[in-house]
Amino acid sequence: MTVPLKFQDVTLGYDRHPAVHHLTGEVAPGSLLAVVGPNGAGKSTLFRGLVGLLKPLAGSISTGGLDRRGIAYLPQIADIDRSFPISVFDFASTGLWRTVGPFGGIGKAARKRIAQAIAAVGLTGFENRSIGTLSGGQMQRMLFARVLLQDARVIVLDEPFNAMDASTSADLLRLVEHWHQEGRTVVAALHDLDMVRGHFPQTLLLAREPVAWGATAEVLSADNLAQARRMCEAFDETARTCVPDQLPSRAA
Repeated sequence: MTVPLKFQDVTLGYDRHPAVHHLTGEVAPGSLLAVVGPNGAGKSTLFRGLVGLLKPLAGSISTGGLDRRGIAYLPQIADIDRSFPISVFDFASTGLWRTVGPFGGIGKAARKRIAQAIAAVGLTGFENRSIGTLSGGQMQRMLFARVLLQDARVIVLDEPFNAMDASTSADLLRLVEHWHQEGRTVVAALHDLDMVRGHFPQTLLLAREPVAWGATAEVLSADNLAQARRMCEAFDETARTCVPDQLPSRAA
């Protein structure tokens, strides 16, 4: 990917009620960007818009000509149906669907790639386990294996380290940093501000509206974090329905 991801006065929401308002900005190719904010700040909504699962109420999101099927997306564990009868190996193999199709055969070379991805996330020996038997950390490792197999230039991670032990977080953070070193664009929603400060050079602070976007040390100031909390606490869940063509135009 040689052109940036672009958000142009984007508003996203559900049933015409906005959850993210008036976001404008660019994510340069090869960026390692953290998206942070209080609970309910709109981070997951923003990611659903970025990967094409949610159409903007207003404004536009440009992926620079990249087919959204070519964006690797790691959702929150809560979004995965763990009762579905599928093994770790078969679930991870869905990361190859873009190249072999959902009904394509998994040949010897593909099976080797799947085994290597599972090994890379520390799940060797779990290949035949049902996903419903996995712990939270093991589930997250499996999701990372699927992302590895997608081999995408843009990787979107929604709370990839949430409720995870320190060892698992460290292992998976090394994968994220490896992707960044390869020149891939990585955008991750995170809660651990110490992790953000230590490993993510760029940060977007979101509170349904953008509070700040830029160098992490500047964005995560005490004043900005306090403002984000106030903005989310003041949000009115009973606000009137959003009418897109009545939205004012405003840059972030």
